[in-house]
Amino acid sequence: MLIDFFFTLRSAKVPVSIKEFLILMEALKKDVIDPSIEQFYFLSRTTLVKDEAHFDKFDKAFGAYFHGVTALFAAHPDVPLDWLKKMMERELTAEEKAVVESLGGWDALMKRLEELLKEQTERHEGGNRWIGTGGTSPFGNGGFNPEGIRMGGPSGGNRSGVKVWEARAYRDYDDNVELGTRNIKIALRRLRKFARQGADLELDLPDTIGSTARNAGWLDIKMVPERKNQVKVLMLLDVGGTMDDHIARTEELFSAAKSEFKHLEFYYFHNCVYDFLWRNNRRRHAERFPTSEILRKYTPDYKLVFVGDATMSPYEILQPGGSVEYNNEEAGVIWLQRLIEAYPKFAWLNPEPEALWQYRQSVSLIQQIMRQRMYPITIEGLERSMRVLSK
Repeated sequence: MLIDFFFTLRSAKVPVSIKEFLILMEALKKDVIDPSIEQFYFLSRTTLVKDEAHFDKFDKAFGAYFHGVTALFAAHPDVPLDWLKKMMERELTAEEKAVVESLGGWDALMKRLEELLKEQTERHEGGNRWIGTGGTSPFGNGGFNPEGIRMGGPSGGNRSGVKVWEARAYRDYDDNVELGTRNIKIALRRLRKFARQGADLELDLPDTIGSTARNAGWLDIKMVPERKNQVKVLMLLDVGGTMDDHIARTEELFSAAKSEFKHLEFYYFHNCVYDFLWRNNRRRHAERFPTSEILRKYTPDYKLVFVGDATMSPYEILQPGGSVEYNNEEAGVIWLQRLIEAYPKFAWLNPEPEALWQYRQSVSLIQQIMRQRMYPITIEGLERSMRVLSK
């Protein structure tokens, strides 16, 4: 039964590997949990899922599989080992196939699976083992037989675990869902870079152990400077007009960024960047910061992040005087190019759904200026942008 569960997860795009599956099987063999489907849910999620971004996919696959497991195995009661081998060869990546080969090849892997299930070589009934009938086990029915892995039969178990995976506490981690501040923080952490600086404040345990050993057992404490986040971010946010439709998402992104990056500088613009920016929208006409001054003030090691829907008239980007607010002497494209030349690590985050970008001429123009470094504000989009910014 667990073999098909493995392929169900693979079909649901959960990147589970053979090595992790074997760890799960080993854990079940050693009875590390009680025979409860709820505990099996947590154990399998812990061993099989490497990234919390896949938790929601796992929950949906787990629920779909164990809800329909009886019907599935009634139709296919035997899973021959030769079929399993062909299925693995077709589904696994080159890296996972290499892992299989490092374990001794397909035949050795099949033998390993047989060994893990050797306690199921005959019908098991009335107990609490993992694959059995008539007992307290939440899994399977008939155990292992010489011709295949038999796992069918009627289910009489108590599906109390349904409340666990159907709750889908991690549903917001889906790559394409609207984000919350906590989820954005997780994606932004890919950009953080720590370095040690300042006074010696932290115990260096490895060096202390090594120095003590070299000192004939006399304790020799070694200290190191505290690790601090060294990433510096310059964030320019579009405000007003069409961005009013994206206030909530932009606020979440801004809040998460302020929490994650100690060195965050931010300014506002409307539609496109011109010769000045501002930091307080209520005093935008009284307190302006020349863009040329900002270019001189912040060093090139800052990561430049634009946030805006890039929705405007093309003239606002390409023509002097194109701004809807005042008569700008230089076109917006000139200022955008100056910014990305001054800060080689840059990206544009767009709160508009990516499917709509193709219908906006201005979005295409901004994408060209940004050298295609425009990303949607989804977890997947943020992760892509953070990878670009961290290179």
